[in-house]
Amino acid sequence: MRTKLVYDGSFEGFLSAVFQVYEEKLTEVTIEREMLATETFFTEPSTVLTDPEKANRVWKGLGNYCSTEGKNNIYKTFLSELPGIENTLLHYINRSFSEKKHIDKDFTDPEILKIAKVVKMVGREKHRMDAFVRFRLTKDNLYFATVSPDFNVLPLNAKHFKNRYADQQWLIYDLKRKYGIYYDLKMVKYVELQVSEGINNTSKETYYFTNDEVAFQDLWKNYFKSTNIKSRKNMKLHLQHVPRRYWKYLSEKAPNLKK
Repeated sequence: MRTKLVYDGSFEGFLSAVFQVYEEKLTEVTIEREMLATETFFTEPSTVLTDPEKANRVWKGLGNYCSTEGKNNIYKTFLSELPGIENTLLHYINRSFSEKKHIDKDFTDPEILKIAKVVKMVGREKHRMDAFVRFRLTKDNLYFATVSPDFNVLPLNAKHFKNRYADQQWLIYDLKRKYGIYYDLKMVKYVELQVSEGINNTSKETYYFTNDEVAFQDLWKNYFKSTNIKSRKNMKLHLQHVPRRYWKYLSEKAPNLKK
């Protein structure tokens, strides 16, 4: 019977599952995150307890056979959260340990090629978040932004925003995954909290943001509208550079719902 290892969805949890595969010498095995796991007649589910020490042993061991780029690609691919991606990564890790060499460029292997494609997809999403995140100043003197990216890229965005806004306290919150990255002028921390999606409703923004910030957003919308020359509008080109799914992050695209 095939064994199904169910983990908590964290990267350490995934690496702990990989450790269990080797510890128990499992060959017929599937790894699934807890929220997506389903029971079948043909698999025997087993819950994996996240163990940082075991996870670190796997990650350190990979350093002997994977390049730095290869390890980074494992992490980026994991952040894609694509269904079944854990098993693609397990295949990559198994080959790395068994062949004891770098395999990240072996695109004759469909699973390695898949990882390369996913890494590019995640990289594009990361760069778009770098470009499209818009901060607003709250009444608590915190620069705040919400996102809901296709992939879980906030961990990849942290360095960019820390370097770019090193003199400001800021919080970027992922509405889809219910966590954020917070910079306190010293370091970036991961925080979990409940934020209402209503925070992006312009009719309620005065509850959360300073009057000056609200006035600035209005000024920016008016400027954007006044500089938009309808006769030179090229929506196809515009959508290539700013896909519609990212408009919700841009203050100049937000509808005016104030009464």
